[in-house]
Amino acid sequence: MKIGMMSFAHMHAYSYAEGLKNIPNVELVGIYDDNVERGQEVAVNYNTIHYSDQADFLAQEMDAVIICSENNRHKEMVLNAAKAKKHILCEKPIATNLDDATEMIEVCEDNNVTLQIAYPVRFSSPIRELKEMIDKGELGDIVAFRSTNRGQNPGGWFIDEEQSGGGAVLDHTVHMLDIMRWYLNEEVTEVRAFVDSYFHNVDIDDAGILTFEFNNGVIASHDASWSRFTEYPTWGDATIEVIGTKQTVKVDAFKEHFRMFGSGSKSLEHVFFGNDMDYGLILDFVNCVKEGREPSITGYDGLKSLEVSLAAYQSSELKRAIKL
Repeated sequence: MKIGMMSFAHMHAYSYAEGLKNIPNVELVGIYDDNVERGQEVAVNYNTIHYSDQADFLAQEMDAVIICSENNRHKEMVLNAAKAKKHILCEKPIATNLDDATEMIEVCEDNNVTLQIAYPVRFSSPIRELKEMIDKGELGDIVAFRSTNRGQNPGGWFIDEEQSGGGAVLDHTVHMLDIMRWYLNEEVTEVRAFVDSYFHNVDIDDAGILTFEFNNGVIASHDASWSRFTEYPTWGDATIEVIGTKQTVKVDAFKEHFRMFGSGSKSLEHVFFGNDMDYGLILDFVNCVKEGREPSITGYDGLKSLEVSLAAYQSSELKRAIKL
């Protein structure tokens, strides 16, 4: 299978490219990046071809593309790739507004190409094990969720609202909201949130506390932030606690680690030894294209998690609950 990558603006692009290298019979045939210096460097590292022109890149023979651009460029690249009949894995969030997300889904459907959204947390072993427990009824009826996604400030275009569409709340809500929807098979009907910049001197949110209510009455809270400082032992966390009528279970997608002490800039580091979520995502996408099946994480999944995240900003601004 021949796959191309569009933009290395998002840091996940590097782990996705590594994942492609480790899948048999998959070839990274080219990289489009209009940041020429970055694109050329990446192409050398991955032994492939750099294209600075998007049309030239999409004219090449390939089955699919992986898009890791700035958030506000997702729509442009998805539409162009879909019209070029390439299957698509798009980095999250799907878009910066709901109209763009809806158009992206429709254009992919019209051109009969796959649109999968990159939510690698679904491929974390502890997260998947908890999903199996829920499906087997081991937790009983779900009553509530508590979740967190607290990491470091990525800087760069992430803190430019025009390019990112939002700060930590957008960046770190879509992941765990997607897990809640996956576990519950229900939709959020109400959102309340407090959103602001608390940890950094930036003109964009770096933290938020959100509460959700689902249409079956399940309630949830979510703590999203860029609150971890540079010297913190690990990047951050992605936790979910599922409260059921039979038992309560909590998992952290990044908890599988050992502690390493040193005398460098970090006296303590958490060295992760769990499964590679990003590789699981890429392998699933490749198999989805190969088998011609609906993706595990659809454009609609991306749309619904975006909808809730944007409602959190509206709730905080208006100081009231937002009904969906």
